[in-house]
Amino acid sequence: MKTILNKNYLKKIFYLSILSLVSPVFAQEEIKGKKVSISGSIDAYYQTNLSASDNAVQSFGTSFADELGFALGMANIITTYEGEKTGVVADITFGPRGESATGGFNLNQLYAYWKVSEGTTLTMGRFNTYLGYEVISPVGNFNYSTSYLFSSGPFSHVGVKADFSLSDDFSLMLAFMNVTDTNNNLTGTYSVGVQLGYSDQFLNFYYDDGEVLGFEVDYTGGFDVLDSFFLGINAAYADNDGNGFYGAALYPKLAVSEEFKIGLRGEYFSVMSDMINDDSSVTALTLTGSYSVENLTIKPEIRLDRGDKMPYINADGLTSDKLSSFLIAVIYSF
Repeated sequence: MKTILNKNYLKKIFYLSILSLVSPVFAQEEIKGKKVSISGSIDAYYQTNLSASDNAVQSFGTSFADELGFALGMANIITTYEGEKTGVVADITFGPRGESATGGFNLNQLYAYWKVSEGTTLTMGRFNTYLGYEVISPVGNFNYSTSYLFSSGPFSHVGVKADFSLSDDFSLMLAFMNVTDTNNNLTGTYSVGVQLGYSDQFLNFYYDDGEVLGFEVDYTGGFDVLDSFFLGINAAYADNDGNGFYGAALYPKLAVSEEFKIGLRGEYFSVMSDMINDDSSVTALTLTGSYSVENLTIKPEIRLDRGDKMPYINADGLTSDKLSSFLIAVIYSF
């Protein structure tokens, strides 16, 4: 009798052990499949100057992709949890590109949202800017290097925003935030933001009472000229008591095949300063190819910047008003 009891007891222990191992697996699969998702990317590049020696320490004056030789971009891991009406996003970055964009904070985005109704969503936390054509992650940009307009405007905001879907074509966003790219408000000054959208064309406004950026108005949009040809547009004007910038950029992009695309960024950018009478301006042309194999994208890029007051150094070691380079970047997204 004792032997039979021991056998039955051991069987129960065995079955309970199996269930304890299997149940969490099923629970995790259910959470992953229905509510939790993980995505991200990594990128790296090689860059060399064409009009100057690589020994000269100089860059275009825009954000990211400012190293020579082999260099790192960033690792980006995005975790999202989505409920029926609420959710959270945690976007973590590591590497030079992420550190430059976040000020070493390693948090690209971190926010919670509430779908109050079918057409209204409230969001609070740190979220990427609504201004400009380009974004921080290289996955969201066709050109690997970034524009002067993007580099001069905000990267991210900390605050609360309300998104309204007014119709199939019209949208409205209202935001109350810390001043741009500020995680901890130490001055008691805040900023406001507005975005008006119509059929993927967006008119954006930002104001912070001169604390950082002052006032900026920005237009971002684009049009499908042909099935294989898209033209993106960005224009902006920012003024902070006589200091600021203005400019415009065009982004024509042609899909040669399903795997290969080619695009050009043509930009004119000017800096205003109350300390000088003449504005400082630069014209920049960036030609980028994009070849994709599964989740891997290879981007060769040639860039030429010419500025009237840019102190570049040419191959002879003399000052020059232009700088050109070639880079090839690899981006893997998952």
